[in-house]
Amino acid sequence: MSLTIRVGRKYAIYLPKKVVDELGIKEGDVFLVTVRGEEIVLKRVRRKLQPRRYWGEVTPEEVESIGEEISRRFLNQ
Repeated sequence: MSLTIRVGRKYAIYLPKKVVDELGIKEGDVFLVTVRGEEIVLKRVRRKLQPRRYWGEVTPEEVESIGEEISRRFLNQ
């Protein structure tokens, strides 16, 4: 697909709706911009981890207990 677009105010480039719909682009998506000679290439950056899912509450006692367990394992090898 090839479409012509115009550079707007403050050098903004607006993607045509057809492109946005076809690629499923959402507001807030992140893209890597690469310049190859006369071409500008946009490549979507996909997050591999979503930290919200992996964080939980841990008490200082739990941290200390785990640290002691790890120390025992490494010192007793």
